[in-house]
Amino acid sequence: MKIRAVTPIITESFGPMIIEEFERVARPETEISNVFLDAGPASVESFYDEAIAVPGVVAKVREAERDRMDAVIINCFGDPGLDAAREVVSIPVIGPCEASMHLASMLGHKFSVVTVLERLIPELELHAQKYGVGWKLASARSVDLPVLDLEKGREQFVERMVERAVAAVREDGAHVIVLGCTGLAGLAKQVKVGLSKAGYEVPVIDPAGTALKVAEALVDLKLAHSKKTYPEPPEKEIVG
Repeated sequence: MKIRAVTPIITESFGPMIIEEFERVARPETEISNVFLDAGPASVESFYDEAIAVPGVVAKVREAERDRMDAVIINCFGDPGLDAAREVVSIPVIGPCEASMHLASMLGHKFSVVTVLERLIPELELHAQKYGVGWKLASARSVDLPVLDLEKGREQFVERMVERAVAAVREDGAHVIVLGCTGLAGLAKQVKVGLSKAGYEVPVIDPAGTALKVAEALVDLKLAHSKKTYPEPPEKEIVG
């Protein structure tokens, strides 16, 4: 099985960490590859960042199908270009936000998302509505640290993530915690430990690992998105 991650940024220094975290949860026989955009944002932290990343995402997803990948993960919690990418290929395309929110809905009555920046909270709430689980979203909270600070080390995020996660459970009624950035991959265990120390035994979902396992399952089951929902786009002249 071959799975391609399309990371919708140009910051290639994240590459080794991305592969390491995917391989940590993948089955031994699953081959993981990752590509970055040729042009686009250094990180995705706004609707604008997502908009300028989408053309590159769609191109890389098309390339993955030509390379005979079995599935593709859009490696960003904003799921940029997810619907458009599904229109242009027939292999499964997974969005970490969509996959994580649905899994969280299966595991508990209410879930909260702990993300990087405050400005992303409205977008997360919109995603929950789009994916049909808005009534399950207890809250979205942020650690107020930019994505690119992850290059300095993810440990600095853990204390704040635990603090926000505890508050989400204690004050917002969350029964499940979702990490709201794929750059936080690998930190779910530490957040869960922090919650346990505070007296809360609740699941903590890693969006990158969740997307990978969903991709593996879809390939195993020979399932992909419906072409009634995501038909091929109409042919027309496109400049650029």
